[in-house]
Amino acid sequence: MGRFPQGLNDQIGHEFAASQQYVAIATYYDALTLPQLAAHFYRQAVEERNHAMMIVQYLLDADEQVTMPGTEAPRSGFTDVVAPVRLALEQERRVTQQISELAQLARDERDLVGEQFLHWFLQEQREEVSSMSALLAVVERSQEHVMAIEEYLARENRGTPPVEAGAPPAAGGAL
Repeated sequence: MGRFPQGLNDQIGHEFAASQQYVAIATYYDALTLPQLAAHFYRQAVEERNHAMMIVQYLLDADEQVTMPGTEAPRSGFTDVVAPVRLALEQERRVTQQISELAQLARDERDLVGEQFLHWFLQEQREEVSSMSALLAVVERSQEHVMAIEEYLARENRGTPPVEAGAPPAAGGAL
């Protein structure tokens, strides 16, 4: 297996790990009866899972081997309502770096189809870092008034277009 397909297989593990981390964050907020924050992170978990499945489909389409790397257990204990969002932003920045490195690897290996495939992910990561940065700012300002955070998310999520519009196909369809 070449370095680029191996990197994509590794990324599958990173995306599943991100999905699990978002489920852990969502359940933390759910236990605090903060349904908007919980729903936001449950949606993020599904999105990250779908990203992994998009990579699986790409590898299948490219007639490359697909491996399912294991993941470490996500962090599930938090000290306050800010810590999970801070962790989520760090995670989004890390995934952005991983995708950027994969795009560079595809370019170095002259895999233009692979590089093009990653362009959607790069755009998605720019949007994810931006929106998570905004959420962190709101949560930091409103940590003593968590219902203000809930109201913010309720307003922000009204009429939101599908996040995955224009996305590459995912293995198993849009489950």
